[in-house]
Amino acid sequence: MLDLYQRKIDYMRISITDRCHFQCAYCKNDHPRKLKHQDILSYEQLLLIVDQAIQLGINKFKITGGEPTIRKDYLFFIKELKKRNVQVTLTTNGSLFTKEDLELQNGLKKEWLITNGIGGFASSTILGANTRKYHGLLIAPLVPPARRFLILSKVDESIEIEGKKYNLYTNVGENYISQGFKYQREFEKEYLPIFKYEVENVEITKTICMEYGKNTVGIQYKIKNSGKPIKLNLAPIVNFRDFHSMSTDHIFNIRQEIKNKKVKLIIDENPQTPVYMNISEGSYIKHENDTFTNMFYIEEEKRGFYPKENHSVPGVYQIEIKPNEEKEISLICSLEENIEEIDVKELIKKEITRLEKEVEKGIKGKEDTKILRELILSSEQFIVYRPSFRLHTIIAGYPWFLDWGRDSLISFEGLLLATNRFEIAKEVLLTMVRDIKYGLVPNGYSGFDNRPLYNSVDASLLLFEQVKKYIEYTKDYDFIKENIYEKLEKIIENYIKGIDLDNNNIHLEKDYLISSGTPTTQNTWMDAKYGDFAATPRNGKAVEVNSLWYNGLSIMTELSKKFGKSEEAKQYEKLAKKCKKSFQEKFYNAKRKCLYDVLGDNKIRPNQLFSLSLTYPIIEPNSEIAYNTIETVEKKLLNSYGLKTLAKGEPNYIEIYEGDGFKRDMSYHQGITWVWLLGLYYNSLKNMIEAEKRKTYKTKLETKLKEFKEKTIKTFEKEIEQRDYQDMHRAISPLKKADDAIELDTSNMTLEEVVDQVLTLINKTREE
Repeated sequence: MLDLYQRKIDYMRISITDRCHFQCAYCKNDHPRKLKHQDILSYEQLLLIVDQAIQLGINKFKITGGEPTIRKDYLFFIKELKKRNVQVTLTTNGSLFTKEDLELQNGLKKEWLITNGIGGFASSTILGANTRKYHGLLIAPLVPPARRFLILSKVDESIEIEGKKYNLYTNVGENYISQGFKYQREFEKEYLPIFKYEVENVEITKTICMEYGKNTVGIQYKIKNSGKPIKLNLAPIVNFRDFHSMSTDHIFNIRQEIKNKKVKLIIDENPQTPVYMNISEGSYIKHENDTFTNMFYIEEEKRGFYPKENHSVPGVYQIEIKPNEEKEISLICSLEENIEEIDVKELIKKEITRLEKEVEKGIKGKEDTKILRELILSSEQFIVYRPSFRLHTIIAGYPWFLDWGRDSLISFEGLLLATNRFEIAKEVLLTMVRDIKYGLVPNGYSGFDNRPLYNSVDASLLLFEQVKKYIEYTKDYDFIKENIYEKLEKIIENYIKGIDLDNNNIHLEKDYLISSGTPTTQNTWMDAKYGDFAATPRNGKAVEVNSLWYNGLSIMTELSKKFGKSEEAKQYEKLAKKCKKSFQEKFYNAKRKCLYDVLGDNKIRPNQLFSLSLTYPIIEPNSEIAYNTIETVEKKLLNSYGLKTLAKGEPNYIEIYEGDGFKRDMSYHQGITWVWLLGLYYNSLKNMIEAEKRKTYKTKLETKLKEFKEKTIKTFEKEIEQRDYQDMHRAISPLKKADDAIELDTSNMTLEEVVDQVLTLINKTREE
């Protein structure tokens, strides 16, 4: 549906009540009479209307009032709406939300993660409530970095003071949320996650740490008791299932062997791999068949998955703490047997020292800034060791992914070279060429049997660019000559001959351009599939593939000359020139002033930036085509935090990634913004500046680059200003400050300070 201005109508406002406890001038009702209860549509009736609206193409619903939170069971209505996989927003004055409500909602959205360097990790929310099936304190790879299993879901802490029990944990059930977060005073994470709680006169600080290179997690509790005698209870909640699966309606059969403070758990699902727990002091009370039922994963429900899971509670640790006593208690959970030898305090110290060294190495030679330190720390999480290869590799992302060839090579410079991790960079390059088959770098490895997977046309071509980057940073031609060059020759040779491994259908056509894929084969980076259905079929001659092909040929020309292979260099150079000529003749879309994404495909996508951003751009960076391309990308795709994968207004454009598996896969590369694409934009501008001979254009491009850098630091300020201007100058109900309005800048105020200031101003106004 279109409105009078030809704008697409894809949303519906639903006013669920006409009542409000405020009297704001902006929307004050000019008729004092309110509708009777029987005259207001029931939720069931509203949902019938919603279902009809969805069939007409409405996929966004804005819940308004009055004040919608006044109406009883409004959350039920919102929940039912979300089950329909539509976007739902709520317009509210927020006054009926308590501080606890806001803290809870905020805390459930913010997540933390630490890793162990072999593919394992610990992750949850800052409240300690698990909202994903991938959350847990020990997710252990049984065949590092693959076959990850959830071992320790969480530890529920409580304290008893004179018979009164205080639960410090927060858990989400289908119809309840335990309120332990009310006692939480702080969460911080620089190197490790730290939780601070306070109950009466008791302060508890909890620190979580994984042992690097081992499937072990240590939890340290520092207790300061300034009051009465207390008892600390620690209840480990365990499982033993593949981290992608769920334990539903499952009764755990666990055999326990207890020796001193060490507990050995033999779980029926995996008896060959025992789980070990140990505590520094206290007693262990064994439980029989104690099951934590129906832990509710909010985020899984949003993703269209079954959200409830059962876990086992094999027992509880109890520790007595006297009045005015301070204690440090350490709890360990591991797949390693000799855990009684581990000192958690030393483990924490060792891990922080290791991370500090990584940061110091990464900032060497650069301006030391807080954001750079955070980025180096973050990057460290993705570097893992594969024992079967005896080499390091790169995890594509947490919590789902393993090491993927394409993702490793896209991130190679930023993760390894820019952070001075040159020895690891060598290992990753060796990993990339280790299992080359028919000229294809593995795009990944099976999580079950480590079998290489070859469903990629671009991973092999990305390797050339990163080899060139490695040389630029290290000048280490010898390593490339001895270990990599012959593999690069094989890639070129096979791309010319043709490759049909895993239905890639890669071949060089008569116009010297690379064609690949089939309508049902996804082998570019836009590879989302649902079953056999390809969300973004980009078979044929893709713009980034041929940009990478030309770049690879040019780099091989350079390397062959360097290594004394002049005949090979001539052949590579000849082929590169023919490829470039054909590309420039065919790929420019003069009507849309940009490049075709795939020959014959008119959609505007960011992949065209590969033509300008590589070491050897296939489009002349100082050409009119280059300027038109960069301007089209800026206008249609660039925003504050990345590039859209498809221009707004194109067929099948989707702006938000949400809903069930099918909807998410269909939206994955159909408009969703990806951050890493900013690198292509940045490098395109750099290449254009370096190539530009005319001063006017050079200045213009340098200004663009400066603006881009500033925008990434101050992300939304300009956009907010533009929005405010539009709101103040719109034709209908312009947002303008009233003549008697009082302005109050709350930017640097706490919530309590804001309230105090507002009350002061109100009283002052009354006096005047």
